[in-house]
Amino acid sequence: MFYRPEDGHDLPHNPFNAIVTPRPIGWISTRGTDGSENLAPYSFFNAVAYFPPQVMFSSTSAKPDRDGTKDSVANIRDTDVFCVNIVEYAMRDAMNVTSGPWDKEVDEFAKASIDRVDCETIPCSRVAGAPANLECKLTQIVQLPGEANFAVFGEVIGVHMRDDCMVDGLFDVTKFQPLARLGYKDYTFVKDVFSLTRPGE
Repeated sequence: MFYRPEDGHDLPHNPFNAIVTPRPIGWISTRGTDGSENLAPYSFFNAVAYFPPQVMFSSTSAKPDRDGTKDSVANIRDTDVFCVNIVEYAMRDAMNVTSGPWDKEVDEFAKASIDRVDCETIPCSRVAGAPANLECKLTQIVQLPGEANFAVFGEVIGVHMRDDCMVDGLFDVTKFQPLARLGYKDYTFVKDVFSLTRPGE
């Protein structure tokens, strides 16, 4: 099968998200200038550089109360900081609650009964007990083609790793089984790992 996205695909559901998988989930926490808290998952998320360490996530829809974007991007525009919380399989249901289209006044930490703690380097909350948290300062927001597509880039200036996820000095993802997004309503998680040595190493 071949199709041009501009012409449509004639399938029951858009296959694009099912093709580019699995995708890590960036559970983005932000705090508004009014002190309000927000927590939302984004599956267009990844690390993009080592030195300095940098991450990105993309927001691809808008809410009526947020001037063409969503709560996360709006808060980051105002404060220049955000935190990426890594989602483990055990927190899948809580993460799903925070994905709802809630009003900006809704505190997703409270709505999903998620414990929070202050970040160390930025004025923002993070998910307490998450396998890892990346405290970030904004480097740039890039508007992508499309009505409400924004890519947010940040430099990681603080890293938290849960002690039980450390094994012999390595961050072991099998200790918490990171959640990943597939297409449609589907998810998966990492439980098996194998290694490859690059040529020349």
